[in-house]
Amino acid sequence: MSEPVAAPSRSLVIASYLLIASGLLLVMWHGLLPGLLCVCIGFLATRWLARALDAGLRRRRTAFDASFTSPLARVTAAALVMLAPLILMALAFSQAREFVLNAPDQYKELLDYIARTVLELRLKLPPDIAAYLPEGAADVQRLVAGYLRAQAGMLAMTGRAWLGALLFAYVGLLVGALAGAGVTSVTGGPLAALLKRRVTLFGEAFGQIVAAQFWIAAFNSLLTAIFLLFLLPLWDLRLPYTPALITLTFVAGLVPIVGNLLCNAVITMVGLSVSPLAAIACLIFLIVIHKAEYVINAKVVGSRTHMAVWELLAVMFVAEAVFGPAGLVAAPLFYAYLKKELQAEQLV
Repeated sequence: MSEPVAAPSRSLVIASYLLIASGLLLVMWHGLLPGLLCVCIGFLATRWLARALDAGLRRRRTAFDASFTSPLARVTAAALVMLAPLILMALAFSQAREFVLNAPDQYKELLDYIARTVLELRLKLPPDIAAYLPEGAADVQRLVAGYLRAQAGMLAMTGRAWLGALLFAYVGLLVGALAGAGVTSVTGGPLAALLKRRVTLFGEAFGQIVAAQFWIAAFNSLLTAIFLLFLLPLWDLRLPYTPALITLTFVAGLVPIVGNLLCNAVITMVGLSVSPLAAIACLIFLIVIHKAEYVINAKVVGSRTHMAVWELLAVMFVAEAVFGPAGLVAAPLFYAYLKKELQAEQLV
């Protein structure tokens, strides 16, 4: 007869909490949030694909735990998750080849368009103010070249930062896919069991946030569709590529906050190509939507994670003040995980 397993000591429990908290703080301080999010995405995507493939192979539904899926299904799912970004990048580069080859002609057309716009402004403005504007395409080109030379260092640093973030994100995706393909019934010491418990709760919180973000993206897409298809035509303003813009709003909206900012920039630029009035209308609408994103995010996420709107809003504002936009993205996830830990210990 086996003896009952002794409960872990309080020092081990505290150590597990400190290790998880230290890891999350290091993620925020060193800008590794994209990698952490991609670890979670890779893990959940691999598990979901493994269950789907196993159900297709066996012609029956399997349980949620990956131990019921075959090793072939787990390995195949992990390979698909790891190769999917590379395939998408290859397709994107193949489609962008024509754009790159035509870039010089497009640059010349853009300079000519800017020059014509500047000349029109010179004719409408008073002479004292118009003297500060460039006189033609050559002056515009010199201004652009001078600005790029002045900002070359900052542009290089920004490019390296984006490249580093993409690299960390892909490495995180690989780690998550490999972890999702592994067998979960690995024995270990009491500290390993406690850390596994912490990570499991964090994964549950991430799953809830992803589900909530889906509805947030759908709601933002609905508002954007109403604005582009019905409100703008009331002022005889119609944006090109409206279906693509609505689709982009939904896809990018799956990324909290940052995706919404990306959509704002793209839609405003498309509106500027139509007229300044359309750009201003788009900008005002999208600013209102972005500010409403706080309340919408807090309401939807709070309803799924059993958090009040006011507490999640407070956490989001504080996290943005401390960590910037990354804190705004991480706040719902980290707070949902904290709430789960407190609920597991019956403290709240």
